[in-house]
Amino acid sequence: MSDSVQDWSDIRAPSLDDVEILARDALARLPAAFLALCDGVTIHVEDFPDDATLREMECESGFDLLGLFRGVGLAQSGETVTGQMHNRVWLYRRPLLDYWAEYEETLGHLVTHVLVHEIGHHMGLSDDDMAAIEASAGD
Repeated sequence: MSDSVQDWSDIRAPSLDDVEILARDALARLPAAFLALCDGVTIHVEDFPDDATLREMECESGFDLLGLFRGVGLAQSGETVTGQMHNRVWLYRRPLLDYWAEYEETLGHLVTHVLVHEIGHHMGLSDDDMAAIEASAGD
């Protein structure tokens, strides 16, 4: 095999655990002010969104949704209601990998982008705010 071609014969697609590790690493690199907004947010990685989520989000296929925030963000919240589920971010591995394969960016950057946007939109942040947060996190 030529020295200029990487040997992909033993490379496997990133697993659910691999994507979760990328997400936790991305979260750890985010600025302290953003992390304060994330207090109590848990990250879950699944291959695809479930059928109920796809219907609710009006998706045509399981590949249409890269991530989803579930809970009550600071922009909507008042006091926590008893029995209210804690805030969660769902990342969907297969749609993320499909998107990653199609575009020129690293998987780490993509996971960071989806994570910041899922949390950021529900915390009332603007797109400019989220872009600055992503830039400060690096890859």
